[in-house]
Amino acid sequence: MPTHSPLEGAVFDSEAIDALALAFEGICKDMRLPESASVAREVVAARVIDLAREGVLDPNALRERVLQEARALPMEL
Repeated sequence: MPTHSPLEGAVFDSEAIDALALAFEGICKDMRLPESASVAREVVAARVIDLAREGVLDPNALRERVLQEARALPMEL
């Protein structure tokens, strides 16, 4: 199965990259995702990048949007 990087084709300046990193770290902290939760962290990273491609580059807006989307997902027990 071919894989691709969420960053494939993405071009961000250093300020945007800093904003994405800040948002990503905040989301992972808020969601209590340890570094060992690599699949979940990859999903978060991909969503942050998708939103940034749509023009959302404010770290607080990114964080709130991803957390809001996560809260809206049905929880499986």
